[in-house]
Amino acid sequence: MILGVANKRSIAWACAKSLSNQGMRLALTYVGDRLEKSVRQLAEELPGSIVLPCDVTRPDEMDAAFEGIGKEFGGLDFALHGVAYARREELEGNFFNTSREGYMIAHEVSAYSLTAIARRALPLMEGRPASIVTLSYLGSERVIENYNVMGIAKAALEASVRYLAHDLGPKGIRVNAISAGPIRTLSAAGIHGFNAILDHIAARAPLRRNITAEEVGDTCAFLASDFARGITGTTMFVDAGYHIMGV
Repeated sequence: MILGVANKRSIAWACAKSLSNQGMRLALTYVGDRLEKSVRQLAEELPGSIVLPCDVTRPDEMDAAFEGIGKEFGGLDFALHGVAYARREELEGNFFNTSREGYMIAHEVSAYSLTAIARRALPLMEGRPASIVTLSYLGSERVIENYNVMGIAKAALEASVRYLAHDLGPKGIRVNAISAGPIRTLSAAGIHGFNAILDHIAARAPLRRNITAEEVGDTCAFLASDFARGITGTTMFVDAGYHIMGV
């Protein structure tokens, strides 16, 4: 199951391609009529894939999506949680000006939805060596200018990974996060000063470059596979090494 595909530049799409290349049949989800056509067109490139609506703020739609996956696949080996959202006005200026409503929306979509998805995936994953992966960012643990409430939501997301890994581990289900370096995506376009962030990382990261979505996709495929069978509760950095740097 792949949540979070919006277009060809989505990190979730790169993950979907890597997983499909390893032989997985995929269920791609979309939110609203505006994205349905785009996701269905992309799904045509992935053999055996299906497309389902799944708005993580609507419990009934999440229930229906998992029911559809159960009918089509009979079970679930992997889920990618690639959804995140914060209001554009919350991603600039001072964090202390974050509105209560904006704070709650960011956390519901970007953090709580992982728990909601894991709970619904559990009946389809039990009895399998299954894996759940979510997408995070360095702003969860360091101050990134203008990332603001999304950084707080990503911190909650990574804490959720650890608690879910503890709860689901006895059932053979692994839960991990990928902390990806910045990539030009639809969501990144809403962050004020994003181009300056890219330039800074390319100059400072040990590999002296930014990363590609395909590199995140291949890491996702690794975490989904038996090669990562001993890894859970971990946030894995795919950021050209930038996270190790000080000043």
